[in-house]
Amino acid sequence: MKSSREDITVIIEKNKNLIFKVVNAYCYYPEEQEDLIQEIIIHLLKSYKRFDYGVQITTWIYKIAFNVVISYNRKIKTREKYFVPLKEKFVHIQDENKVEDDENLKKLNHFIAQLKPLHKALMIMYLDQKSHKEIAMVLGISESNVGTKINRIKKELKTKFKK
Repeated sequence: MKSSREDITVIIEKNKNLIFKVVNAYCYYPEEQEDLIQEIIIHLLKSYKRFDYGVQITTWIYKIAFNVVISYNRKIKTREKYFVPLKEKFVHIQDENKVEDDENLKKLNHFIAQLKPLHKALMIMYLDQKSHKEIAMVLGISESNVGTKINRIKKELKTKFKK
């Protein structure tokens, strides 16, 4: 049985931190973050009628969020040929209950931000304790590939922490 349009708004509200996390990992400018969040929500609203109840709702949200931000990043690459972006990150969209990051968490976030888009998506979902199966479904790779990539990324991150 499909839920009403009101139910999707509740689903979005319950999973807003997931959306914020994905957007914040791929975009540093507040105006663009707001646009991306709106774009993700529009895609969620439009595609909800086709939602496959065989998958978890978070899997579906991750897939849409990652598709939107990766498309956005492709457009940005073209735009960067003509504009010089600021390197500084002025505003972070975060959970209002989030406590101040400790130094290691800041380092981890910095290192993850430097990863390739697929690896960044992998680590975001891994740190959210998503299963290899769910990660594989969202990213369109095999479960064994998920495990292999996670192990390689973890080794890379450990090396960076030691420096």
